[in-house]
Amino acid sequence: MESPAFDLAFEPAYGRAVPVAPGIERITAENPGPFTFFGTNSYIVGAASVAVIDPGPEDEAHFQALMAALGGRAVTHILVSHTHRDHSPLSRRLQAETGAVTVGQGPHRPARPLRAGEINPFSESSDMEFVPDLTIGDGETIAGDGWALTSVLTPGHTANHAAFALEGRDTLFSGDHVMAWSTSIVAPPDGSMADYMASLGRLIAREDGLLLPGHGGPVTKPASFLPALKAHRLKRERAILTRIRAGDREISEMVKAIYSDTDPKLYGAAALSVLAHIEDLLERGEIAADGPPSLAATYRLL
Repeated sequence: MESPAFDLAFEPAYGRAVPVAPGIERITAENPGPFTFFGTNSYIVGAASVAVIDPGPEDEAHFQALMAALGGRAVTHILVSHTHRDHSPLSRRLQAETGAVTVGQGPHRPARPLRAGEINPFSESSDMEFVPDLTIGDGETIAGDGWALTSVLTPGHTANHAAFALEGRDTLFSGDHVMAWSTSIVAPPDGSMADYMASLGRLIAREDGLLLPGHGGPVTKPASFLPALKAHRLKRERAILTRIRAGDREISEMVKAIYSDTDPKLYGAAALSVLAHIEDLLERGEIAADGPPSLAATYRLL
């Protein structure tokens, strides 16, 4: 299967709401970057009273844009896909302004405990203050005036990542789990490749017709995009095994070979992605390590 056809065409329309489907508006925060693309997408769902999905970073301009787009409508719920600082912090100010109930899968937590001497490279990116008023489990539904959103737990990018399905509309708000412009970063210890692949399998089985992600434009053809995304990850896994078979022992060696066409500034993120694959391969007994898996460990085939 071919690699996914990533779509880099996107107009962020900073400062204003863009209708993306009936009853759904998107407002993009002006926080562009290598992991956020043009910025974080916040969504308003509903008409007379609404839900806000992923209010975004603590940013004055984005807060004012959200309030202008709401136009005095009641906000009953604020849903958070996961607790990275580009998605959840503005929930506190928005709640203080509207009185809405915050909803999420839970506070931030790593996919696994930190190992001895290990430092979480994304600790500063994590919103440790977010604690939802309502901790939602898998398949639970939050309903409002003319809308209902059902949680689809999708751990992988973070342990507490959730997508939200808009009932009766064949539409899924996919957060950072699936995006049209790029693959999602999966970085231990916050992320888990085994969890990510299992969650991807869940979305493939769902057969949604439209995905609205946390960054960039919509995924309009999930039926072909999702299997291609899975194949892309499996291809990366095979490339890692090929490099180990060729004699590479350290992740830094693998990154230089596998990501030879990538900006070296992104090698750090690439190394964490390789580590995520390696942890999965170790759990499945396909490779061995000279100790606990880490960026500095050495690896070999079994």
